[in-house]
Amino acid sequence: MQASGYTATAALGQARSPVQVSVILPVHDAEPWLDECLGSVLQQDFEGSMELSIFNDASKDKSMTIIEKWKEKLEDSGILVVIGGHDSPSPRGVGYSKNQAIAQSSGSYLCFLDSDDVMMPQRVRLQHAAAVQHPTSIIGCQVRREPPNSTERYTRWINQLAPDQLLTQVFTSNGPTVIMPTWFCSRAWFSHVGPFDEGGRGVPEDLLFFHEHLRKGGGLVRVDQSLLLYRYHPGAATHSVLETTIWTHRVRFLEEWALPHWATFTIWNAGRQGRRLYRSLTAGSRCKVVAFCDVDENKIKKGFYCYEDSQERPKPRVPVLHFRAAQPPFVICVKLDLTGGAFEDNLRSLHLQEGRDFLHFS
Repeated sequence: MQASGYTATAALGQARSPVQVSVILPVHDAEPWLDECLGSVLQQDFEGSMELSIFNDASKDKSMTIIEKWKEKLEDSGILVVIGGHDSPSPRGVGYSKNQAIAQSSGSYLCFLDSDDVMMPQRVRLQHAAAVQHPTSIIGCQVRREPPNSTERYTRWINQLAPDQLLTQVFTSNGPTVIMPTWFCSRAWFSHVGPFDEGGRGVPEDLLFFHEHLRKGGGLVRVDQSLLLYRYHPGAATHSVLETTIWTHRVRFLEEWALPHWATFTIWNAGRQGRRLYRSLTAGSRCKVVAFCDVDENKIKKGFYCYEDSQERPKPRVPVLHFRAAQPPFVICVKLDLTGGAFEDNLRSLHLQEGRDFLHFS
């Protein structure tokens, strides 16, 4: 379905032979970055067939002028360019734009690209090779952040997760362990999982797709090379999603995906975040919480946490223990990489297995 404006167009008279990879590029007011972004598509060293599928989501700047300029250069190099979009007064959102760009494309594999990011020349080649080997996985990669000193902890987390942690750390506040701007997957698998939610601004369409991907048994693979310049700026779409919205989706997925495997569990952190998680759980999940644990002697001396807002009578009183006296499994509500290594040392000292004995929800 097209909104008011214009339909997808490709080069006139150019035969639509089978395409191996479609680069999926939603665009909304991307004038400051588009030249560099589109130049990186041209620089790909992939030797198979490629197309670039652009959906312009009601841009009001000079994005379309830049796109038309690059269209000829890209097609001269053998990259088919398909352009769709609409010129309604308001944008329809990232989820809608991605779905439209995918619908008008034809490649067997999809390479997602944000209009403010820049691909390294080997990105499509290396991720395509990985996707062929892992047809039901989302393929990601390491990234280089721009500006370099922005979101240092998050960037370190993206790049340094171990292969098994791509699955065990899917509940953290960082979101998908393989981040959306690096996604690459087969069209067949996308069609099995998708499409993206089209709720528009404020909807975490990547997180919702990621959860559905995991529900359907999808895998997660990261190419351990930096294949994307991942730009940070205040106008990025991710900033439009409220933390409370993300929190709600995370809690519900934790309850659906992890907690059914545990008869009981302990929340590691008797402070604000641990108590917030406890209060956010359904009554059935709260009943499984046997204790909070902590290192703060003041919290431990109190002996218990009373859930004052509960409608239950008597009100639930959950013991607060020192972490060494507590029983796994743990749902950990302590931010990683913020305690000078003290928390990580404490966790390692218990010789637990991530996924089986504990999960991070920080």
